[in-house]
Amino acid sequence: MDLKLHIWRQKGPGDEGRMVTYPLSGVSPDMSFLEMLDQLNEQLLTQGDEPVAFDHDCREGICGMCSLVINGVAHGPDQATACQLHMRHFKDGDDVYVEPWRATAFPVVKDLVTDRSAFDRIIAAGGYISINTGAPPDANAMPIAKADADTAFEAAACIGCGACVAACKNASAMLFVSAKVVQFAKLPQGQPERLDRALKMVAQMDKEGFGNCTNQYECEAVCPKEIPATFIAHLNRDFLRASFVKA
Repeated sequence: MDLKLHIWRQKGPGDEGRMVTYPLSGVSPDMSFLEMLDQLNEQLLTQGDEPVAFDHDCREGICGMCSLVINGVAHGPDQATACQLHMRHFKDGDDVYVEPWRATAFPVVKDLVTDRSAFDRIIAAGGYISINTGAPPDANAMPIAKADADTAFEAAACIGCGACVAACKNASAMLFVSAKVVQFAKLPQGQPERLDRALKMVAQMDKEGFGNCTNQYECEAVCPKEIPATFIAHLNRDFLRASFVKA
């Protein structure tokens, strides 16, 4: 099929950037979206033009590097990572708009590549267990309620792609931060630093320039790992409790 691609091109952080249109023919519906971009770049190189810079790594929906806003939706029309989006979701002759994540805390590096190291700094601020837990215990030595274990596992599924930020009108990182808080808060090993963790991660989130949550649920709607927005309520409870205890 033939497509008309409208892609954000920006030489660097200081460049204003603009949308550039590229016609692309012979796109297979079985291609992934990133494979389609590969085909476009091969065409550009053949023509002597500079290829489009975009981020990717595993291409298996695991790492979250493929951060693209496609036709106004983070990761595109299918609730999956962009690398797992296939061209069968588009029709012959479609106009396809491709942009980078739009958030102050995610500055554009080049074209479709953004700097998401703000997430790394949030995790470093309080996302680790600093106490020595010793050797791995026997599976039955530390009983954990199945509901708690399931919730912790669900939270740990967050890949930190940033789609929640890109979809939110306030560029809020609350869904990401809440997932990183809940994955430890539901396990015994996470209890000693539970309150400090909530305070430090929220403080770092604010420092990075992310916006506030206004409960619109766009984050939940685009999350490729289907992290529930109920985790935000859990984060709010831990944060309020920590604020009173640490006051």
